[in-house]
Amino acid sequence: MLILAKSALAMMIGFILSVTFGYFLIKLLKKIKVKQTISVYIEKKHEKKKDTPTMGGFIFIIPTIVTSIILLCMNKMEFSENLLIVLFVFILYALLGFIDDFLIIKRHKNEGLTEIQKLVGQILIALGFFYIFMKAGNEPYLNIYTLNLKIDMGWFYGIFLLFVLVASSNAVNLTDGLDGLAGGLSAIAFLAFGIISWGSTGIQGYSDIAIFCFILVGSLLGFLVYNTHPAKIMMGDMGSLSLGGALASIAIITSHEITLIIVAGVFVIETLVSIIQQISIIYFHKKVFLMAPLHHHFEKLGWEETDIVKLFWTVGLILNMAAITFSVWL
Repeated sequence: MLILAKSALAMMIGFILSVTFGYFLIKLLKKIKVKQTISVYIEKKHEKKKDTPTMGGFIFIIPTIVTSIILLCMNKMEFSENLLIVLFVFILYALLGFIDDFLIIKRHKNEGLTEIQKLVGQILIALGFFYIFMKAGNEPYLNIYTLNLKIDMGWFYGIFLLFVLVASSNAVNLTDGLDGLAGGLSAIAFLAFGIISWGSTGIQGYSDIAIFCFILVGSLLGFLVYNTHPAKIMMGDMGSLSLGGALASIAIITSHEITLIIVAGVFVIETLVSIIQQISIIYFHKKVFLMAPLHHHFEKLGWEETDIVKLFWTVGLILNMAAITFSVWL
């Protein structure tokens, strides 16, 4: 019961702060004209979103950090090296996304950091994560709990962690294309990892990681009050990169890197569709999908935006229920 009470308190504080902060932030962003820039390749129906404020990541990033501090001061959660690592990734990926969003707003066109600059930034943060993670006494093992396997990856483990962090942050970033899509899927994913973290005995600060997940779930639900269709604010790169980075870091810390593939299943599918589309265009000069990522393919088929989001949320929920079952129960 104590676990449920802590989880409920974390989500409640995160939600209340997020909704309250979002109400005033949207007014401020509209006043200083921080507007969304729409890519020329996106569906024409999205043109009406060009005046929608962006940098909505602030709505769940700031409340999550503030709520964590509040609970730490109340002695409702303890500070650990693992929590420090997650916050390190969460904040730095948010900062990288903020720089990208700021440049797009400043230039009044959909050109922020170049792909190379963004990738270099992601890799540098991932290297910082790997250094702190290994200094904390963690070992280079890949655990596959369902098969009861523990694989010593040696020096290759560092490359593997870099790939997981960079791939996860980019996957959430790619999925952030429809109102409420990435935010809803992220809330479901962090809810799953919150439950999985409670069951991940044997790692330092596992309860604090779980509480952090539930705080973020509450903050994301508050963000969705303003981000679901029709969105009053967009997440922006600062939001999507921070969510992807935090998701990957929690998976690594709780030794559930393989589970992340299922938890982030929709994000993975969206990314694979984009990769397949690019390879097909470059080498075969033809499209496999009407448009990538996958949510835009459904739009081209004539689906309504809200129907696509509901379908993707449902698939994400089913995948996360399966991930929880295999990771905690079976």
